[in-house]
Amino acid sequence: MANEQGLKIAVIGGGSSYTPELVEGFILHYNELPVRELWLVDIEPGQRKLNIVGNLAKRMVEKSGLPIEVHLTLDRREAIKGADFVSTQMRVGMLDARGRDESIPLKYGVIGQETTGPGGMMKALRTIPVLLDICRDIEELAPNAWLLNFTNPAGMVTEAILKYSNVKSIGLCNAPIGLIKQTSAKYGVAADRIYAEFVGLNHLHWITRIDVNGEDKLDEMLADTAGYSAKNVPAREWNPEFLQSLHALPSYYLKYFYMTDAMLEEQLESFQKGGNRAEVVKRVEEELFELYSDPELKDKPKQLEQRGGAFYSEAAVNLMRSLHNGTNDIQTLNVANNGIIDFLPDDASIEVNCVVTKTGPLPLPLTKVPPMATGLIHAVKTYERLAIDAAVTGDRGLAIQALAHHPLVPSVEVAITMLDEMLEANKEYLPQFFKETTANA
Repeated sequence: MANEQGLKIAVIGGGSSYTPELVEGFILHYNELPVRELWLVDIEPGQRKLNIVGNLAKRMVEKSGLPIEVHLTLDRREAIKGADFVSTQMRVGMLDARGRDESIPLKYGVIGQETTGPGGMMKALRTIPVLLDICRDIEELAPNAWLLNFTNPAGMVTEAILKYSNVKSIGLCNAPIGLIKQTSAKYGVAADRIYAEFVGLNHLHWITRIDVNGEDKLDEMLADTAGYSAKNVPAREWNPEFLQSLHALPSYYLKYFYMTDAMLEEQLESFQKGGNRAEVVKRVEEELFELYSDPELKDKPKQLEQRGGAFYSEAAVNLMRSLHNGTNDIQTLNVANNGIIDFLPDDASIEVNCVVTKTGPLPLPLTKVPPMATGLIHAVKTYERLAIDAAVTGDRGLAIQALAHHPLVPSVEVAITMLDEMLEANKEYLPQFFKETTANA
């Protein structure tokens, strides 16, 4: 654990293309976050990427002259042992599984997206058991560590950890920090002069207040119908009359709910041309790893910002710094509800502003919950809770109920037929749903 020599940090999914951004953050903020050991962990199929990214990380640290030891390993337990922070950025099934998550729902006339709708549910079913297994290692080998989870669907994964483990865990998303950075650039002010209130769930939030230097700028931001956007969600402008009457800035993921027909049409057109987001990410990653392989490269390349998760690592480093130093600053995080949104259970994971103390985040009371948003929040949380329990138990009935009650799924028949195909396509990663088959094999 932390001592005079510094901190031990384990990154699960260390071979990710995001890792150089994380390493850059550790180097830039070494004085406030003195990392002694950085362990990058991956699984055997990811070893090539781990070696490429890990060697770049070592060159970056060497150039900085800082006394940070970078370890590359496939031994998760060795990496976790005695860690102060464990960060997760995994993709169970890798990009091929993401491609199926995005393409299969389209056959049924349903949105195919990595974290929203049926694709998000499949990702949760694959991911939650693996994360809970990691949590068992943390409970045994680093019981005082903080687990910072960026693995999507981040809100559902965080809720599963809160419900089914004793690990201290916080969920992270790059969307809130992206909004702050966009606002900072728009008004030419430092990020700490901006206050934005986030209300809702991960990838399902509304911004009900944006203050810049103490002045209310929400109406001005709403007038920009392009809204704040991301590389992984198609750019389509909001209806200005709708935004003004909503009087809240919706997350770009809410386009899948508010503009379902148009977004589905866009996805179908893209898919027919042979491209879904998974294919785009594959190409971007191949280019990045080619860059990372250059032995002369000793800095994070600018091209990483095209990856779609820009600023995630900055958010992760900010959170570690705040927890380590007890800075009591405000960050937007995925935490247990505990009465903040009064129509949701206390153990539900929500995405809201928190004061980050040395003992953990304290969620702030909300000044405004848009009344028109409550039904959608409640419906999606109902789906999430059913899907989380299905992921843990392998209960097909729960999975049917989760999918059938998702607002983007049109009927029970579609839910069941689509679920069958998606479970079969993910069979390799879903042993909890195929116990009889496994037993008879």
